[in-house]
Amino acid sequence: MTRLLVHHARHGFEPNVSVERLASLLSDPEILLWLDLERPTQEEIALLHQVFRFHPLAVEDVIHAFQRPKIEKYENYFFIVLYAVSPHDASEELNPKELALFVGPNYLVTVHPDAIPVIGEVTALWQASDQTSAHNVTWLLYLLLDAIVDDYFPVVDSLADRTDALEDRIFAEEETAALQGIFELKRVLLALRRVVAPERDVVNVLIRREHPFIDVRYLAYLQDVYDHLSRLTESIDVFRDILASALDAHLSVVSNRLNQVMKTLTALSAMLMTSGLVAAIYGMNFRRMPELEWTYGYPFALLLMLGIVVALGLFFHRKGWL
Repeated sequence: MTRLLVHHARHGFEPNVSVERLASLLSDPEILLWLDLERPTQEEIALLHQVFRFHPLAVEDVIHAFQRPKIEKYENYFFIVLYAVSPHDASEELNPKELALFVGPNYLVTVHPDAIPVIGEVTALWQASDQTSAHNVTWLLYLLLDAIVDDYFPVVDSLADRTDALEDRIFAEEETAALQGIFELKRVLLALRRVVAPERDVVNVLIRREHPFIDVRYLAYLQDVYDHLSRLTESIDVFRDILASALDAHLSVVSNRLNQVMKTLTALSAMLMTSGLVAAIYGMNFRRMPELEWTYGYPFALLLMLGIVVALGLFFHRKGWL
């Protein structure tokens, strides 16, 4: 699917622009265009070579997805790779969607293999901008970056709630369920950090590296996006530390439970062994044992074993073993 939006410096947005006019539009300094390619075909990929003349390595990165978030500077444009997430992704499985951007003096080209809802939202925001801002590629880039980053916050908040819930459950649930929840959440946080942390570096390059088509009037907006990404990265690191502490706490609880079980088993073994000692003595087949012919020998042996068991039971109970 191809979407082409064109803004003229004097006349505003031009509706229903054909892709066949791309070459002439790019040569007009009063035109700012946004070409969005969703699930691009071979013919649409050819536009990147023939019309925009992007570097073959950058186009190759577009074709072969799953690139790391990055920014590469070419002669007169930036090539950027970002990832967008849905605010509902953290409920089950994180599913970042790759978005490649080519940012030039009077154009923005976005390429993505999957549908990204935030593209439509940014389109509406750009069309609602005032005339001066709408005709500025830095402003358009900011709107896109800001919308992508804003979608990270509900995901991180959801992960925070899951972390708190897991901490509450860790002392009550079975070992397998708690341990599985910890590792699943750590995996999601790691996947999110692999996206957010490099994107912070991308925005940092846009802020600190001077380039003719990056408008200094909007650097404060880009700085705001950088601050949001820094806060997200710090939050993710905090949650990972919390989960590491929760894992240590879980292992400590399991170890304490095991120790308690071992103490109980040891106490029961001692009680049975001492009563078994009395039974073993009176079970020996010696002829000269005075107790064997004693009328009260059998009740005496039973009472002796019972007394030993009760005495040891009280002793171990005071020690907290039973």
